[in-house]
Amino acid sequence: MDQSKTPLYSQLVRHINGSPLSFHVPGHKNGAFFPEEGQAFFNQILKLDATEITGLDDLHSPGGVIFEAEELLRDLYKTDKSFFLINGSTVGNLAMVIAAINEDDVVLVQRNSHKSIMNAIRLAKAKPVFISPEFNGEYGVAAGLSIEGVKSAISQYPNAKALILTYPNYYGLTYDLKTIIDLAHDHGIPVLVDEAHGVHFIAGDYFPASAVELGADIVVQSAHKTLPAMTMGAFLHFQTNRISLSKLKFYLQALQSSSPSYPLMASLDLARLYLGTYSKDDISYLKEEIGKFKKRLQKLTKIRVLQHDDPLKFTIQSSGAWSGFELQSKLESKGIFTELADPYNVLLVLPLLKDGMKHRLLEASEKIAEVVSTMPDGKSKPESKVIHKSISTLEISYREMELQQTEFVLLQESAGRVCAEQIIPYPPGIPLCLPGEIINEEDIKNILFLTRAHAKIQGGENLLAGKLKCFK
Repeated sequence: MDQSKTPLYSQLVRHINGSPLSFHVPGHKNGAFFPEEGQAFFNQILKLDATEITGLDDLHSPGGVIFEAEELLRDLYKTDKSFFLINGSTVGNLAMVIAAINEDDVVLVQRNSHKSIMNAIRLAKAKPVFISPEFNGEYGVAAGLSIEGVKSAISQYPNAKALILTYPNYYGLTYDLKTIIDLAHDHGIPVLVDEAHGVHFIAGDYFPASAVELGADIVVQSAHKTLPAMTMGAFLHFQTNRISLSKLKFYLQALQSSSPSYPLMASLDLARLYLGTYSKDDISYLKEEIGKFKKRLQKLTKIRVLQHDDPLKFTIQSSGAWSGFELQSKLESKGIFTELADPYNVLLVLPLLKDGMKHRLLEASEKIAEVVSTMPDGKSKPESKVIHKSISTLEISYREMELQQTEFVLLQESAGRVCAEQIIPYPPGIPLCLPGEIINEEDIKNILFLTRAHAKIQGGENLLAGKLKCFK
């Protein structure tokens, strides 16, 4: 198929160029009726903000330009079926999990999965079996799964109905996904992959292999993270006979808005075009520009540039007195806004440049150098950590949680109690504590550190008061 085509976007442009009279929703009528204060920025985009009128198709029953746009996406990724998502990877994760499992099913899940995966399992009222990831000592963060961990989980729970994985992690770190997928398939277990951060992996050998290429049954990707799509734009890829396609389609239409954003869908069409026409010259230019940026930062003595699998995920680590949170704050004071910080690192998401595109990486490197030159000495590297509990389950089921009473207890006194709320540093959105899990001393230590560092945490109604909600 011709990846240079943009059927949805082009049809929207043709529609608006016809000077249509709008007697349909939305109420701004192609931008004609909109507050003056917002017109400077919204004027052009509102012309594309249409609805399911003749010629513009319907996301939930596509047969025209949206169908053609999704077919181009399917052709690019070589799948059985691919979908545009307008509620982010979150809705993709919800739909794929709920379509694959039923109530009381045992499901194997990577413990450092996004909260949307955990929420999907809870909505399905399934029985999660958590597989602990390996610890990356260089980054000081949880990474991917080992084949040994997955083998152990399957041997203990051979009747598991699905294996849910995250690949890559937020920092762009990958692992031997192909061997794990093959192992699961040998046991008749479908593999669902949250590949939110790997949508660009099919651009060339400069990047790791995509979960789609490696044979996962369903893969969800955030198009807006590294492709030029609007926020909340995502893709879902289906390539299996182990899961019902009709069931998946039902949940996609049930969980997404019945009034999808046409500017957002058009941006997905354009993002697919961008990736579908990515060339060897583009790869060469990208490698050269990222290489120059990396060399500039490697000359700075107060930070370390960490080794990475995904070249668009660029992690710098403080080797001076500042934590990652402090380094991020100092960079923001110079106008550099990064993706996330943790106790040791700051993550930068670099652009997927095409040949000759202008960028500001030189300017960024100069500002980073200026900031880190003021960093005092005295920083240690991340502590090594061994994750002892490789396989774990919830202490009480989701159905039991609905009947249990809760109370707030002092955080320092909560070890051994069963947690009754999610504690989620955001980003990256990986829960530290989940409802139904036993709280341990390491959890308490991590929560205290993050709260004292003023990290952003979702959940924890009374966490600032030093209390955690637990089941009685």
